[in-house]
Amino acid sequence: MPPAPLPLTLLKGAFLSPFKRPGAGHPGPPGRQGRARIAPGRVDAYRRVCGFAPTGATVPLPYPHVLAFPLTTRLLAARAFPLPLLGLVHTSIEVVRHRAPRLTDELDLTAYVAELTPHHRGTEATVALEAAVAGTVLWESRSTYLARHRTPTTAPGRSPDAEPPLPTGARWRLAAGLGRRYGAVSGDRNPIHLHPLTARPFGFPRAIAHGMWTFARCLAEYGIDDIEPVRVTAEFRAPVLLPSTVTYGRRGQDFELRDSTGRPHLRGRVEPLAGR
Repeated sequence: MPPAPLPLTLLKGAFLSPFKRPGAGHPGPPGRQGRARIAPGRVDAYRRVCGFAPTGATVPLPYPHVLAFPLTTRLLAARAFPLPLLGLVHTSIEVVRHRAPRLTDELDLTAYVAELTPHHRGTEATVALEAAVAGTVLWESRSTYLARHRTPTTAPGRSPDAEPPLPTGARWRLAAGLGRRYGAVSGDRNPIHLHPLTARPFGFPRAIAHGMWTFARCLAEYGIDDIEPVRVTAEFRAPVLLPSTVTYGRRGQDFELRDSTGRPHLRGRVEPLAGR
């Protein structure tokens, strides 16, 4: 039986969200597998929204995450997944690119929940993705997603950020509709990204930018498509409210995004890998 259309999957996830009982240690749903063809026109639209070079024979480093979004959504919307789909916040990502997928590649995708762990603000799920061609993994990632809820006071927290700002490389004024623009090319229409009215029930005063947009925009500025193979890690440390002005900084392999007061939104690192 073919999978349900993505809008129906999102509705299912939204319907089940109030009945979920978050907690670590749950085994989670079985993994999901699928196949994705790359549509050059959609890649071009993604490049424009995220600031990558307008053309290329391969896809930008974060793009397989977009291709896997329907698969990931079905995984997170499953009845066996214990965290509510609505309001999930992307908190970190690690991507390893062994070889950039070409526009002509057909990718075999795998998504599974690697673990569920307590967080000082709720419960965090680690979701692993793989993209392969003819049995060879070209690209893989591990993302953490936070479901915020009341927790015991013993839940671990993260120490306050005290790292000095990196040298400024660029400043960007982000429009109020950025979340809707990125949602149109990525398929991720989580209500926290779309409008203040749909973000407020989840504790945000305004819509927030997608974590994967901030990640992609920083990598476009870094020039990531010139590096292969590579590992990139990033933490999403504070939401980017829309509209806002943000500052991109870089020193060596480290990059970041901060708000107008100097508070960090994202901190990441690029590590070139030895060829395979």
